[in-house]
Amino acid sequence: MRRVVRQSKFRHVFGQAVKNDQCYDDIRVSRVTWDSSFCAVNPRFVAIIVDASGGGAFLVLPLHKTGRIDKSYPTVCGHTGPVLDIDWCPHNDQVIASGSEDCTVMVWQIPENGLTLSLTEPVVVLEGHSKRVGIVAWHPTARNVLLSAGCDNAIIIWNVGTGEALINLDDMHVDVIYNVSWNRNGSLICTASKDKKVRIIDPRKQEIIAEKEKTHEGARPMRAIFLADGNIFTTGFSRMSERQLALWNPKNMEEPIALHEMDTSNGVLLPFYDPDTNIIYLCGKGDSSIRYFEITDESPYVHYLNTFSSKEPQRGMGFMPKRGLDVNKCEIARFFKLHERKCEPIIMTVPRKSDLFQDDLYPDTAGPEAALEAEEWFEGKNADPLLISLKHGYIPGKNRDLKVVKKNILDNKPAANKKSDLISAPKKAADASDTQNEAKLDEILKELKSIKDTITNQDERISKLEQQMAKIAD
Repeated sequence: MRRVVRQSKFRHVFGQAVKNDQCYDDIRVSRVTWDSSFCAVNPRFVAIIVDASGGGAFLVLPLHKTGRIDKSYPTVCGHTGPVLDIDWCPHNDQVIASGSEDCTVMVWQIPENGLTLSLTEPVVVLEGHSKRVGIVAWHPTARNVLLSAGCDNAIIIWNVGTGEALINLDDMHVDVIYNVSWNRNGSLICTASKDKKVRIIDPRKQEIIAEKEKTHEGARPMRAIFLADGNIFTTGFSRMSERQLALWNPKNMEEPIALHEMDTSNGVLLPFYDPDTNIIYLCGKGDSSIRYFEITDESPYVHYLNTFSSKEPQRGMGFMPKRGLDVNKCEIARFFKLHERKCEPIIMTVPRKSDLFQDDLYPDTAGPEAALEAEEWFEGKNADPLLISLKHGYIPGKNRDLKVVKKNILDNKPAANKKSDLISAPKKAADASDTQNEAKLDEILKELKSIKDTITNQDERISKLEQQMAKIAD
């Protein structure tokens, strides 16, 4: 018998917005005209770019801090122009990078329990772009490697540990870069640009491996992302302004593997990809829906699953990494939808009757440990992400601090860059770490003293007991 309906465990995935008291309310989401997602999430915090007078700022809220957010709640506000993009470090849940209209990239260390005072001093300022920086993206497997792309049509790859720009791709793009995506092991990047080209670039060899002209023929912005198998997924517009999605094989970019037309809305489709389940979620800016598709090896390759619809249009969207999901409830994705004045989590679930861990939904996923050090990657090494099991839920590690990076910057920066205006690690941070070290030293000395006292007491007690034993023996 011919199967009428394609079998898939994700056919019945459904989305559900959380109740009002679990939303983040009274947030003035940024009104900047830039097509980034305005929101970044990890298992500890949600960060949202907000309106700020005289500069740029973003909120960083612990996930549990739901409800109304006070107007006086501290922000991260060191930029002198609006913030355009933010990205959490995949290897440290307290480190976030931001790109801004002030042409700089800043990397921030968020305290373990969130902000109590506004943060104005970044750990490092990365200066190298001549126009606004609209894209920041951390390397998926190498520690402290950060990519930034600006409206100067340049891509710079930084070693955050030393504050140096180690790779500068400034002659590959002739027009504005819409987005940049790393592949699974971080050996290649793909970019979508205003000249309607998708380029696949080897950043260390500084060469274009493949490119496709007129990927989508429409004039509106495109997006291109790498999938786990190395193929490329793009969203864009047809000549008739219909929204399209397409799948490409980098080894043969002449014709797409699949090309689908969707609708005639004019919002840019932001793709969010889950490599574990091979599901792509498409969130159109200004849309009120999230469409999701499964990518498989069988025709038509991109299979429509379902649409989550709501009443309010979305201003931006955050996507939780897999290790931040609730595996006991068969949650396979969680979005943080930005409205004009609030952030609303949306949970995607696969309906299952069993309460047991569903290992077919949760294969081992990328963990928080870096597979390579920055220097190893720049020397030419590649490594896949280090995987962790979610069987017993993900427990965030403690003491994951950026201290080593601060030390690196302080040690290496003056030698690498003698510009006095490139202050990579602020004095305040150094002073704070000095006082912390002194306090720790005091504690250790006190412990040593108490141990010595205990030993002396025990010695006295032993000698008394020996004397008593001698008397008994006599």
